[in-house]
Amino acid sequence: MELIIFIIILFVIFIAYGYYLPQIKGSIGESRVSRKLENLNCEEFKVLNDVLLNTSNGFSQIDHIVISIYGIFVIETKNYTGWIHGNENSEYWIQTIYKKKTKFRNPVKQNWSHIYALKEVLSEYKQIIYHPIVVFTGSGQLKNITSKIPVIYKHQLIQVLMDKKNNINLSNDQVNNIVDKLNEIRIVDKQVKKVHIHSVKNHAYELKQKEKLFNCPRCGSELVVRTGPYGNFYGCLNYPTCNYTRKYKAK
Repeated sequence: MELIIFIIILFVIFIAYGYYLPQIKGSIGESRVSRKLENLNCEEFKVLNDVLLNTSNGFSQIDHIVISIYGIFVIETKNYTGWIHGNENSEYWIQTIYKKKTKFRNPVKQNWSHIYALKEVLSEYKQIIYHPIVVFTGSGQLKNITSKIPVIYKHQLIQVLMDKKNNINLSNDQVNNIVDKLNEIRIVDKQVKKVHIHSVKNHAYELKQKEKLFNCPRCGSELVVRTGPYGNFYGCLNYPTCNYTRKYKAK
């Protein structure tokens, strides 16, 4: 009997570990970037970490926001091992460890959604220049990354920020007002954050299920075989309203 109870406890621990592992890894990566941002001059750069906002399009969780007279830096953090491949226009990027390939959401698109959220809550500041940055903090190697915005390693972050110190975009008063406003409207309730994390997981699961059913994960329409200059591919039946595409695999 005791052996059965022990096995059940181990099983529960294993399931819980698998469920929370992405959150743990994400938190470790965000902590590493937070410590790196502590090297910035706090008089010149105001840093906010783990900011959850509620907008007309739902919740938006932003890993790091750096507000300065040079604009607002919006930083998306990823903590991965293996080789990382990705294009800024793809729906997913690929993590390769030996022969195993795993898809994860395109961090560039994720970061643009965070910028849209900030533009909404800071709509009175029309002149703000936003600087999106994606930072990889783990041992993963960036391979074949195609992106106009910086996709970098952690040790490159401070230099990328310094390179943007060419145009003054905001006054010091505006910087302080923006910091105050974001601190005022950000959500700190832990229960709300749990609901947000759960909804993100459900959304990712729904996208994968739609793909398996050959439905467009963006609009729900059927995916059909189309032919382009490089051969066959799956395209959304709702094209050109929806331009989602997917690599073709013969059935």
